[in-house]
Amino acid sequence: MEALCSSRQQDRQDTAEQATLAIWQREQSKWQRRLKWLASNPSKRWAELFFLAYSPFWILWALCILVPFQLYEYCGNWGYMLVGTACAGPCFVLPIFIQGKADVSKPWHQRYWVKANLWIAIFSFIGNYFWTHYFFKLLGASYTFESFRLNGVPICLYLMTHAYFCFYHTVSNLLLRRVQTGLSKSSALLRRIAMGLVVFLLAYSTAYAETLTIAHFPYYTFVDKSRMYTVGSLFYAIYFFVSFPMFFRIDEDMVSSPKWTLQNVALDSLAAGMLVTILLDLWRISIGSITEEGGSSMPETESRLPWMEMM
Repeated sequence: MEALCSSRQQDRQDTAEQATLAIWQREQSKWQRRLKWLASNPSKRWAELFFLAYSPFWILWALCILVPFQLYEYCGNWGYMLVGTACAGPCFVLPIFIQGKADVSKPWHQRYWVKANLWIAIFSFIGNYFWTHYFFKLLGASYTFESFRLNGVPICLYLMTHAYFCFYHTVSNLLLRRVQTGLSKSSALLRRIAMGLVVFLLAYSTAYAETLTIAHFPYYTFVDKSRMYTVGSLFYAIYFFVSFPMFFRIDEDMVSSPKWTLQNVALDSLAAGMLVTILLDLWRISIGSITEEGGSSMPETESRLPWMEMM
């Protein structure tokens, strides 16, 4: 009797999964009839629309109110933490209460917004904890505002980076999907070349735009601002050369690709982080600092990683 009940329960679960797959395939067929920007996967499509809708709110008050009106002068340790939490928090919290129809019947760990937040959280943590020190040492950057810090990097930036990267990677998903579907009838070589070109241009323009806008914040300084804009942005773009195409793959093809679990997502983000670290360190040992001074004025205990000691 127990075995029979277990068998029936498994049959119901299989039927539900088949129904979900059938719905997704119908959605995919509908979207394939025209060039698309948004994902065929309903869960992924909802999450992308959510990140696109939410991002202008924090960008508006952070870059158009906080910085121009110099409200950061009144922040201090806890004020900056509040700013970072206000930027990143809604990326995790709002989707819990504002659910898309596609996610209502899904377990929480199968929802795309959960996977996207996990991937970005790991990647952005690695970026702040490790790669920021390359900015200190090779690009001559430094943070001079008062804040709680982890490994010499303001903790509020770990949070703000999450919000930034959710927006960046959503936009990159849309553009890469547009190119991929637009060239679906072209040769595989042409598609790869087009995707590579789009990734390069989008990565560099994203890095340059962020470097330009953050320059208005007086407590993030560069030894050579001009070279930071041009060469430093190329260094920063290395993050996105790797992350944009890797992040794009998550739940993009649910028919021919295996299902992405949270474990798969975490491992993929860690792999992206390792690849970026290798590329940044290859820059360190081959090109070195972009400034004549050879780095920022950050204290030695804050501006180095162990493998930089040989410099």
